[in-house]
Amino acid sequence: MEGENASMAVTGTIDLRSSSSVDLTDEVHQLPCCIKYDGPSPVSHYFKPKSTGIEVDGLSVKEAYFRGRKLQGTTVPLPDGYSGFVIGRKSSAKRKACDGDATPASWQMNAKFQNITLWNHDNLPSKEDAFLRAFHWFDVAKAVSFGSIL
Repeated sequence: MEGENASMAVTGTIDLRSSSSVDLTDEVHQLPCCIKYDGPSPVSHYFKPKSTGIEVDGLSVKEAYFRGRKLQGTTVPLPDGYSGFVIGRKSSAKRKACDGDATPASWQMNAKFQNITLWNHDNLPSKEDAFLRAFHWFDVAKAVSFGSIL
Protein backbone atom coordinates (compact mmCIF):
# COMPACT_ATOMS: atom_id res chain seq x y z
CA MET A 1 0.00 0.00 0.00
CA GLU A 2 2.77 2.44 0.91
CA GLY A 3 4.56 1.70 -2.35
CA GLU A 4 1.41 2.51 -4.33
CA ASN A 5 1.10 5.94 -2.71
CA ALA A 6 4.79 6.67 -3.19
CA SER A 7 4.56 5.96 -6.91
CA MET A 8 1.69 8.46 -7.19
CA ALA A 9 3.68 11.31 -5.62
CA VAL A 10 4.48 14.24 -7.87
CA THR A 11 7.69 16.19 -7.51
CA GLY A 12 8.72 19.46 -9.02
CA THR A 13 10.08 22.93 -8.48
CA ILE A 14 8.47 26.37 -8.32
CA ASP A 15 10.64 29.38 -9.14
CA LEU A 16 9.33 32.51 -7.35
CA ARG A 17 12.30 34.73 -8.30
CA SER A 18 10.87 36.36 -11.42
CA SER A 19 11.72 40.04 -11.72
CA SER A 20 9.29 40.52 -14.61
CA SER A 21 6.15 39.22 -12.90
CA VAL A 22 2.93 41.20 -13.16
CA ASP A 23 1.41 42.74 -9.99
CA LEU A 24 -2.27 41.71 -9.86
CA THR A 25 -3.05 43.44 -6.55
CA ASP A 26 -6.70 44.63 -6.67
CA GLU A 27 -7.39 42.37 -9.68
CA VAL A 28 -7.74 38.87 -8.14
CA HIS A 29 -11.33 37.68 -7.55
CA GLN A 30 -12.67 34.51 -5.93
CA LEU A 31 -16.08 33.86 -7.50
CA PRO A 32 -18.75 31.57 -5.99
CA CYS A 33 -19.03 29.48 -9.14
CA CYS A 34 -17.14 27.13 -11.42
CA ILE A 35 -16.14 28.51 -14.80
CA LYS A 36 -15.38 25.73 -17.26
CA TYR A 37 -13.39 27.84 -19.68
CA ASP A 38 -9.68 28.45 -19.96
CA GLY A 39 -8.82 31.16 -22.42
CA PRO A 40 -9.03 34.84 -23.22
CA SER A 41 -12.20 36.72 -22.37
CA PRO A 42 -13.13 40.43 -22.27
CA VAL A 43 -13.89 40.23 -18.54
CA SER A 44 -13.25 43.91 -17.82
CA HIS A 45 -15.91 44.81 -20.40
CA TYR A 46 -18.65 42.92 -18.50
CA PHE A 47 -17.48 42.50 -14.88
CA LYS A 48 -17.47 45.95 -13.26
CA PRO A 49 -17.35 45.90 -9.45
CA LYS A 50 -18.42 49.09 -7.69
CA SER A 51 -18.53 50.21 -4.07
CA THR A 52 -21.93 50.17 -2.35
CA GLY A 53 -20.98 52.47 0.51
CA ILE A 54 -22.07 49.73 2.94
CA GLU A 55 -19.74 48.38 5.62
CA VAL A 56 -20.34 45.03 7.39
CA ASP A 57 -18.04 43.68 10.13
CA GLY A 58 -15.55 46.39 9.16
CA LEU A 59 -15.54 45.13 5.56
CA SER A 60 -16.37 47.52 2.69
CA VAL A 61 -19.00 45.90 0.48
CA LYS A 62 -18.73 45.90 -3.32
CA GLU A 63 -21.35 44.88 -5.85
CA ALA A 64 -21.01 43.34 -9.29
CA TYR A 65 -23.01 41.21 -11.68
CA PHE A 66 -21.78 38.01 -13.28
CA ARG A 67 -23.92 36.34 -15.96
CA GLY A 68 -26.91 38.34 -14.68
CA ARG A 69 -26.52 37.33 -11.03
CA LYS A 70 -25.83 39.91 -8.37
CA LEU A 71 -22.65 39.35 -6.37
CA GLN A 72 -21.67 41.07 -3.12
CA GLY A 73 -18.06 41.00 -2.02
CA THR A 74 -15.17 42.64 -0.27
CA THR A 75 -11.47 43.07 -0.91
CA VAL A 76 -9.24 41.76 1.86
CA PRO A 77 -5.46 41.95 2.22
CA LEU A 78 -3.50 38.75 2.56
CA PRO A 79 -2.12 38.26 6.08
CA ASP A 80 1.12 40.07 6.96
CA GLY A 81 4.15 38.22 5.64
CA TYR A 82 2.19 36.39 2.92
CA SER A 83 1.82 36.96 -0.82
CA GLY A 84 -0.31 35.30 -3.46
CA PHE A 85 1.19 33.92 -6.66
CA VAL A 86 -0.10 32.89 -10.08
CA ILE A 87 2.15 30.15 -11.38
CA GLY A 88 2.47 28.44 -14.73
CA ARG A 89 4.53 25.63 -16.20
CA LYS A 90 7.96 26.62 -17.42
CA SER A 91 8.14 26.27 -21.17
CA SER A 92 10.83 23.69 -21.68
CA ALA A 93 10.91 20.55 -23.74
CA LYS A 94 9.94 17.42 -21.83
CA ARG A 95 12.93 15.27 -21.08
CA LYS A 96 13.07 11.69 -19.93
CA ALA A 97 15.01 10.59 -16.87
CA CYS A 98 17.19 7.48 -16.88
CA ASP A 99 14.39 5.33 -15.46
CA GLY A 100 12.00 6.33 -18.26
CA ASP A 101 9.82 8.65 -16.17
CA ALA A 102 9.36 12.31 -17.09
CA THR A 103 11.50 14.79 -15.19
CA PRO A 104 9.88 16.65 -12.29
CA ALA A 105 7.49 19.43 -13.26
CA SER A 106 8.96 22.91 -13.26
CA TRP A 107 6.81 25.97 -12.54
CA GLN A 108 7.47 29.70 -12.54
CA MET A 109 5.77 32.76 -11.07
CA ASN A 110 3.78 34.67 -13.68
CA ALA A 111 2.12 37.18 -11.34
CA LYS A 112 1.80 38.10 -7.68
CA PHE A 113 -0.85 39.80 -5.54
CA GLN A 114 -1.32 41.18 -2.04
CA ASN A 115 -5.12 41.14 -1.74
CA ILE A 116 -8.13 39.24 -3.03
CA THR A 117 -11.77 40.16 -3.61
CA LEU A 118 -14.15 37.52 -2.24
CA TRP A 119 -17.67 37.32 -3.69
CA ASN A 120 -20.94 35.79 -2.42
CA HIS A 121 -24.17 35.19 -4.35
CA ASP A 122 -26.86 35.70 -1.74
CA ASN A 123 -25.08 36.97 1.37
CA LEU A 124 -23.24 40.11 2.34
CA PRO A 125 -19.55 39.45 2.99
CA SER A 126 -18.73 38.71 6.62
CA LYS A 127 -15.73 37.85 8.75
CA GLU A 128 -17.52 34.52 9.27
CA ASP A 129 -17.12 33.53 5.60
CA ALA A 130 -15.20 30.24 5.31
CA PHE A 131 -12.49 31.76 3.12
CA LEU A 132 -11.75 34.53 5.64
CA ARG A 133 -11.88 32.12 8.60
CA ALA A 134 -9.20 30.04 6.87
CA PHE A 135 -6.80 32.99 7.28
CA HIS A 136 -6.77 32.24 11.04
CA TRP A 137 -4.83 29.05 10.28
CA PHE A 138 -1.84 31.16 9.22
CA ASP A 139 -1.55 32.39 12.82
CA VAL A 140 -1.92 28.84 14.14
CA ALA A 141 0.82 27.61 11.78
CA LYS A 142 3.16 30.35 13.00
CA ALA A 143 2.44 29.54 16.64
CA VAL A 144 3.05 25.79 16.33
CA SER A 145 6.65 24.66 16.48
CA PHE A 146 7.12 21.13 15.20
CA GLY A 147 10.86 21.31 15.93
CA SER A 148 10.21 20.79 19.65
CA ILE A 149 8.03 17.73 18.97
CA LEU A 150 10.46 15.84 16.75
